Amino acid sequence: MIMVKQEKHLFIKLFILWAVLLSCQLQVVNCQTVEPIPFGDMDQWVVREIKESGVIGGKTKLLYELGPIDTIRGAEAYSNRGGSPWANSNVLAKVGGVVKTNTSVFPEERNGGYCARMETRYESVKVLGLVDIEVIAAGSVYLGEMFEPIKGTKNPMAMLNCGIPFTRKPLALKLDYKVKVAPEPNRIRSTGFSRKSAVEGKDEAIIILILQKRWEDKEGNIYAKRVGTIVERFNKDTGWVNGAEYPVLYGDISDSPEFKPYMKIQDEERYALNSKGKNVPIQEIGWAEDSDEPTHMILHFASSHGGAYIGSPGNTFWIDNVGLVF
Repeated sequence: MIMVKQEKHLFIKLFILWAVLLSCQLQVVNCQTVEPIPFGDMDQWVVREIKESGVIGGKTKLLYELGPIDTIRGAEAYSNRGGSPWANSNVLAKVGGVVKTNTSVFPEERNGGYCARMETRYESVKVLGLVDIEVIAAGSVYLGEMFEPIKGTKNPMAMLNCGIPFTRKPLALKLDYKVKVAPEPNRIRSTGFSRKSAVEGKDEAIIILILQKRWEDKEGNIYAKRVGTIVERFNKDTGWVNGAEYPVLYGDISDSPEFKPYMKIQDEERYALNSKGKNVPIQEIGWAEDSDEPTHMILHFASSHGGAYIGSPGNTFWIDNVGLVF
């Protein structure tokens, strides 16, 4: 009988210990925190009122930027305000003295505040009432800055300072999103200076988060190794998906089940400002070690995945409440 009682007491103690351990594990999970990226709630916007040149119609257009609420009137080059780390594909161009704008990112009311709506659309330039240039413009929102005014269509990535300094290792990216995908089976390439052509494959909205360990040589070249990766594509319509989480994949993921070809090293050419004040290509040369810490974070949302001047008009991508899980 004594042995039975001792075994019973031992069982109770083990059960309590197990419950405590389980409780501790749950507390660790619950201790994960979501840190919003500044202005990532998409509720504050700068409105830019710009009158285009008379030779192309002279209309007043509105451009929108994520930053402290304000209105700017006039064809002024924009730079990030109020500590906002965000830029987007809404730009002011001045080519040969002609002022032209593009707007493909819009604030949209949601839940008493705003979200960001990115659209892939045709942007046309009409001279004296005739269509002169028509390009495909995808909507994109990203961490970094745009160098305005734009002075041409050649190598648009060279006009972006891509990414921001960042030295932490988040567990995941968290956001709300919605997708509307154009029905066409193939995309269109339209640069405005050559005939439109078909690009094989359905258009997809995309999320890219890349953590890089960067360094610069004495000539000002910037090199990087890939510390962490998220690339998600969306090719189906959705309603609002709230609190979606995408884990960051660390280290060399080329042999992991989650790896897709579009997650490869140097997946596209990106640029960043070097210490000499020159915007130069980021030469991503390999995977970082698991123990390496990042120096920069690239975060990019776009309504089309194919790069500049490629997409399907009508593709639309909404995002809201963007944060990082730690």
